[in-house]
Amino acid sequence: MKILLLGSGELGKEFTISAQRIGQIVIAVDSYENAPAMQVAHGFEVINMLDGEALDRIVAKHKPDFIVPEIEAIRTERFYDYEKQGITVVPSAKAANFTMNRKAIRDLASKELGLKTAKYRYATTAEELQKGVEAVGMPCVVKPLMSSSGKGQSTIKTAADIEKAWNYAVEGSRGDVVEVIVEAFVKFNSEITLLTVVQNNNPTLFCAPIGHRQERGDYQESWQPARISDKDLYEAQDMAEKVTEALGGAGLFGVEFFLADDGVYFSELSPRPHDTGMVTLAGTQNFNEFELHLRAILSLPIFEITLEKAGASAVILASAVPIAIGTTNPTYSGIEKIAALPKTDFRIFGKPSSRPYRRMGVALVNDILETPIEEVVEKAKNAARLITVHS
Repeated sequence: MKILLLGSGELGKEFTISAQRIGQIVIAVDSYENAPAMQVAHGFEVINMLDGEALDRIVAKHKPDFIVPEIEAIRTERFYDYEKQGITVVPSAKAANFTMNRKAIRDLASKELGLKTAKYRYATTAEELQKGVEAVGMPCVVKPLMSSSGKGQSTIKTAADIEKAWNYAVEGSRGDVVEVIVEAFVKFNSEITLLTVVQNNNPTLFCAPIGHRQERGDYQESWQPARISDKDLYEAQDMAEKVTEALGGAGLFGVEFFLADDGVYFSELSPRPHDTGMVTLAGTQNFNEFELHLRAILSLPIFEITLEKAGASAVILASAVPIAIGTTNPTYSGIEKIAALPKTDFRIFGKPSSRPYRRMGVALVNDILETPIEEVVEKAKNAARLITVHS
């Protein structure tokens, strides 16, 4: 099969490697050359994926069997036409179109499916944002409708924060949508990602829940399994199955939830492998998230997903010190140190340029299931600190 991968970052790279291993053809697409997935794909294209005509051109050129989106900033409304042409959009044109925009997926979850979510409003101007804040109350969280990795996300604690939050959200927005969502702050005890695998001809399966910690709106560490009560896990699985069924199609979905004293809150959904799910590269499961996504796409039956080990991932970041614009070909030191650690692995993503706090790699640690997960996380954090990114 020929797969057109739209977005070629680190998640796309691991997906491409999984596809290569079972004989699939991947054409990697992104807005810049030498993106991580391009380095391991059969071919590549460099286009602005918000340019519908450019997108149409490469679809017509490559005639893929599957279109697999990996990022948000894509002219997703074109996907409906590609489906009419007989191309499988993963997981479906509806799923890709809805989840690339927080407005569509939030309204589906809250208004149509009745899932418990934080109170929310939308805003297209700073003035509308102020009214939204008044409606949901402070503290509250502001996010662009289209963004990734926490870009443009901030917390409003006082009225003085509103204009700053609006400007930051607009700067961090991807695509041409200038609109934000403002959410009431949920007093949650923890956050989880529930990797949900929807199959074409077999039951929906769930991975063991993954916990994570964020800074600057982006994950820093993730771990599996996360602690969760049986009651909350059942509730999260029920919500995840309802929303993925409504979106349609097959593949792996990363469904995010808040766990609070009053139950489980639906937060967000990604119709593809999730960054926190990179912990599955530590060997925590019989299949990692990229292998699961691929097998579901290709309608290869997945009998079961088994939790094999406790594991953690910790990101390897570029320095917080500002670097020169246009810095390319970063180098790394400390690799021999992390390689010497037991039950530890790592990935260097191969990004061709660096900027402050950019995620450049990940440290991976596993241990037996009986090991306290806090110990595994601490080992992953210590391992990640051994590698320094030089620009």
